[in-house]
Amino acid sequence: MFQPLTKPGLGSASDDARLYLRPTCFVDRPHELDDACLRIADTMVWFAAWHVSLRDGEGVKSAVVAVPELDDWIAAMPASLADAAQAQRAAVGRPRGALQLGERTVRLNEPQIMGILNATPDSFSDGGKHVDAAAATDAGFAMATAGAAIVDVGGESTRPGAPLVWEGDEIARVEGVVAALAKGGVAVSIDTRKAAVMEAALAAGAHIVNDISALRYDERAIEVVAKSGCAVVLMHAPSAKSDPHEGGGAYGHPLFDVYDMLADRVAACVAAGIDRAKIIVDPGIGFGKGVADNLALTNGLALFHTLGCPVLFGASRKRLIGALDNEAPADARLGGSVALHYQAVAHGAQIVRVHDVPETRQALRLWRGMRDAALTA
Repeated sequence: MFQPLTKPGLGSASDDARLYLRPTCFVDRPHELDDACLRIADTMVWFAAWHVSLRDGEGVKSAVVAVPELDDWIAAMPASLADAAQAQRAAVGRPRGALQLGERTVRLNEPQIMGILNATPDSFSDGGKHVDAAAATDAGFAMATAGAAIVDVGGESTRPGAPLVWEGDEIARVEGVVAALAKGGVAVSIDTRKAAVMEAALAAGAHIVNDISALRYDERAIEVVAKSGCAVVLMHAPSAKSDPHEGGGAYGHPLFDVYDMLADRVAACVAAGIDRAKIIVDPGIGFGKGVADNLALTNGLALFHTLGCPVLFGASRKRLIGALDNEAPADARLGGSVALHYQAVAHGAQIVRVHDVPETRQALRLWRGMRDAALTA
């Protein structure tokens, strides 16, 4: 049940209360509002209000506060909450900068595509299609040609119930593919949670580590990333054990629970020597989350910009789509995939991780065209 938040209510918050600022009320023509709207980083997304939420114990109270009015609300907050609000507001507006991935520069002032390349026999959607290294390499080059700024190579399925793969087998699946793509000028990420696989892929030319455990599964992983200086994707999953889906569904509030975990992981990585500018966050759609959880994360995605990191969103062909469309199988979820990723970029996501690169690229070109028209009409 919705509980309204008031300025006097902020003043009586407990010492362990947590505050969350989420950009909302998005606008197409910011130049008509002067200083009454703000921009998410250096994207083409502007907003006119903040969805301010206070989590105090088990309860959550919220209010929608116009951009020019936030200072008055901050003045009503205890010092700890006021500091958090100032930090979150500043993080939203801070430019994210470009990712330098080998010889490739990936700019994040417009949404970029990460293509999914599963060199596995058992991934939920395309398992077995790219087990052969030559076929996988050809598919990776095709994704890059079709518009993927980054190709994400994985050698282990993390679908529910998938068996754990020995790191030697995982390396054998991905090392040659990564090397061939990197040699051909493709920006490559390695989708793994194992330090040995990270090391082998980085040595072969990978530029990003994409870890579904947010560098929690393997105790050496955070050291490998820090030492290499590579970019890293920290994804939320409820468990850092072999089954990343374990413990899913036990959320007090899915949006804030996922946010809190990622905030903690960003802080831990920065403390370990990883450059904050090279950290990307991913709410982990479908990992230990039900339909309602996934929808809450999708609708609340803009909250993650307050972490000050680029946001990656990946819902390609996932169970959420089938659940909302008569149990459509994975190979019949293109429309839902495009819709979800379009929604994500409309909320400022800088990277979308997809199977269907040409179709997503077309949708993003339409999105960009409409943004340009609104700004110049």
